[in-house]
Amino acid sequence: MSNSAANPALEPDTVVPAGEGLEVAQFAAGCFWSVGYSQGHHHELTYELVCAHGTGHAEVVRLHYDPKVCPYTTLLDVFWAKINPTTLNRQGKDVGTQYRTGIYYYTAEQERLARESLAEQQKKWEDKIVTEILPAKRFYPAEEYHQRYLEKGGQSAEKGCTDPMRCYG
Repeated sequence: MSNSAANPALEPDTVVPAGEGLEVAQFAAGCFWSVGYSQGHHHELTYELVCAHGTGHAEVVRLHYDPKVCPYTTLLDVFWAKINPTTLNRQGKDVGTQYRTGIYYYTAEQERLARESLAEQQKKWEDKIVTEILPAKRFYPAEEYHQRYLEKGGQSAEKGCTDPMRCYG
């Protein structure tokens, strides 16, 4: 019996894209503000368990996208622009393994593009990039009180909104 058979958290994320022509991507860029967890080894999750650093999970976003409208390379560009890829287990004031940065791929093509983008990004940084690139493991949605977290805190989730994000942690 494999480890993944004994533990669903270790299984690949097998989500089906939410529509015809769509693909799935998963990124960890620090505090998720509303989406979910992945890349850990614990199956029954709560935010408190993840924060206690015993589950191995990262706070992630999983998105369904249309590669004809927004290619994976564009998602990678946005990802790199939003993080400091040289800080291990930290983004801004958020510290802990759940705040590590990562690109979690679903296909060999995503893996190739992610590794190529990391190599290009490394040219821009003096310090070594510590962002992990791994196969996407099972995704766990965050609890309801984390969903639409920014909106609940008085910020707009409207597409195109340019208001700066505020953390309510």
